[in-house]
Amino acid sequence: MARYVCFGEIMIRLTAPAGELMLQTPRLDATFGGAEANVAVSLARFGHAANVATVLPDNALGRAALSELRRHGVDTGLCAFGEGRMGLYFVTPGAGPRASEVLYDRAASAFARAPETIDWAKALAGVDCLHISGVTPALNKACADAALKGMRAARSSGVRVSFDANYRAKLWQARGDDPRPALDALFAEADLIFADERDIGLVTGEKPADEEEAARIALARYPNLLRIAATKRKVLSADVHELTGVLLTRTGAVRTRAHAITGIVDRIGGGDAFAAGVLHGLATGMSEQHLLDFAVAAAALKHSVRGDFNLATVAEVDFYLSNTGSDVRR
Repeated sequence: MARYVCFGEIMIRLTAPAGELMLQTPRLDATFGGAEANVAVSLARFGHAANVATVLPDNALGRAALSELRRHGVDTGLCAFGEGRMGLYFVTPGAGPRASEVLYDRAASAFARAPETIDWAKALAGVDCLHISGVTPALNKACADAALKGMRAARSSGVRVSFDANYRAKLWQARGDDPRPALDALFAEADLIFADERDIGLVTGEKPADEEEAARIALARYPNLLRIAATKRKVLSADVHELTGVLLTRTGAVRTRAHAITGIVDRIGGGDAFAAGVLHGLATGMSEQHLLDFAVAAAALKHSVRGDFNLATVAEVDFYLSNTGSDVRR
C-alpha cells in the first residue's frame, strides 16, 4: 500500500445534540476532526500508511488528539507540540429544511502560530503522496506559506501532490485577505486537485459554465495538474441528499451514478472521505471509473457515521457498491 502525509490542523469538534440548536440545551458532544486528519484516518482504514503532520498544544487536549489518531491507525511521528491553544469548531446539525452551520474558533492555535515547525525533508522521505487542503492557507499567511513550501518540497522530491480546494468563506473573511493568490500558487503545484467549477472560477477569475469547461481552464493554466475530482450534491433537505462524482483528466471525463442518501447521520467529512477514496483508487491501480465509483461510495457511507472521520473499510465500501442493500450482514 501507499504512504501518505497529510498536513493540516486537527481540532476539537463540539456538536449540538441532533435536532437542537447550539446550546439549546447545555450539552455538546466532543470529537476530533479536521480536513487533513479526516483523510489520513480514512486512508489508514483503507490499509495505507497515513501520517499527519501538524502542531498541537502540549497539554491534555493535544495529547488526546494524538491518541485518537493512533487509535485509528494513523502515524503521529510527524506531529509536534508548540505554544498556543487547541483549535475548536462548533457544529449545529441541520434538520429538515434547516441547514447545518459551522462556527470556527481557531485564532492563535498552536498550529496557526507555528506551521513552519514541520521538517519537510524528514516528513517526505519515502512518501508517495502529500495531501493538503485549502483550509490550511485560509488560517493565516504563515500557514499558506508553509503549505506552499511543503508542496514545492514534495514536487522537487518526486512526491505526488494532492490538494483539496476546500474553500471556506468564513475563514478567508476572518483572515481578511484575497484567497486567489494563495490558492492559485497551491493549485500550480498539485498533480491532483479536488475542486468544482465554483472553486476553479474563484481561483482563476474565469466564469466556467460547467465542470468540463472549468477543467479545460485549469488544465491549461496549471501544467503540473493531471486530474480534477469533484462531487455534485443535490440537497433535498438536511436528511436527504443525492451525490454524484466526476473525474476530469486531459483525455476526458468519467462520472458516477447518483447515490440517494437518506437518514443522514452526519454529512461533515464527506468530501474528505471522497478524497481518500480517490487517493486509494490511484494507489491500488483502479480504473478511472472504478476509483470514482469507490470514492463516491466512501463519501456516501460517511453520511452514516457520526463525527468527522469516515470509519468504513475497503470491504465495507465494496459491499455497498455491490448493491446488496443494507440488510444485516451475517
